[in-house]
Amino acid sequence: MFATHERTRIHRFAGIKSAQMASNEIRIIGGRFKGRKLRFPATTELRPTLGRVRETLFNWLAGEIKGARCLDLFAGSGALGFEALSRGAAEVTFVERNRKAATAIKSNIALVGSANASVFCTDARRFLARDASAWDIVFFDPPFTATDTLDLLADLINESRLKADGCVYVERPLREALPLPCRVRKESKSADCRFGLLARD
Repeated sequence: MFATHERTRIHRFAGIKSAQMASNEIRIIGGRFKGRKLRFPATTELRPTLGRVRETLFNWLAGEIKGARCLDLFAGSGALGFEALSRGAAEVTFVERNRKAATAIKSNIALVGSANASVFCTDARRFLARDASAWDIVFFDPPFTATDTLDLLADLINESRLKADGCVYVERPLREALPLPCRVRKESKSADCRFGLLARD
């Protein structure tokens, strides 16, 4: 049996600007880098988390993001990791196997002037095999077409990978239920995806 969890639905947020942006550009929506635009490679392989989804996610994390050690495991554009840095995370590690995307993340780290971020251009599975760190927050948002990555969740949600009060953010296609290797703390959906926070039992 899984604990009862909160379900919410995404609505329009008045605080998110609707100005036109390039398809390979994100805007940080909160914290000290708020309003900063960051570019990433123009490729269909990268699917940045929507601004309104990030708004909901970081509202959920408002009481725990400051000072947190975060892992952005399938970083892509780096949207989630940069949002975490902007809101006071103590450390963010970006893992992205696409070399151009990883290079763009490094450039954007320099652009915002963050000294507490690192980038690994490698496969998520290989990174976890060689890294034994424990994390407060893990952003787990693999490409929707990648069906061979969900088994990594079971490895992430254990006492050596995730701190006792830590959580994993998961994003999946709208038609799919959230994978449930553990307890679901929060869950919501937008027009094209379902997302939530998972935690250890």
